Amino acid sequence: MNVLIVQPGSPPAAKEIGEGLSAMQAVVGGPIQAVYPFKEPVALICHEEGKLLGLPLNRCLRMEDTGEIYDIIAGTFLLCSAPPDRDRFESLTPEQITHYAQRFQHPEYFPAVRHD
Repeated sequence: MNVLIVQPGSPPAAKEIGEGLSAMQAVVGGPIQAVYPFKEPVALICHEEGKLLGLPLNRCLRMEDTGEIYDIIAGTFLLCSAPPDRDRFESLTPEQITHYAQRFQHPEYFPAVRHD
């Protein structure tokens, strides 16, 4: 399956991975969670407990119309196709890889929060 992998502090990278659950878990480092923040049927697969485990913050998700941040993904995530008429994830098209690579091209940095 052709996916786009986004690691904290790095530009996205297209990669071919296996189609099963274990391949996606290997990319994100544990149990997966699928979220659907885009208008088209593309899934963002991240670590289910990324924030609870304190994984490094990666990229913001923003409202399409205002640009307002509504969530931050923690840890490495991948993007894949999620056709509504199928019960499994599939490869991104070359056009989707280009589009989302541009969208997530620039790593985001988050200030450390001190708890004094």
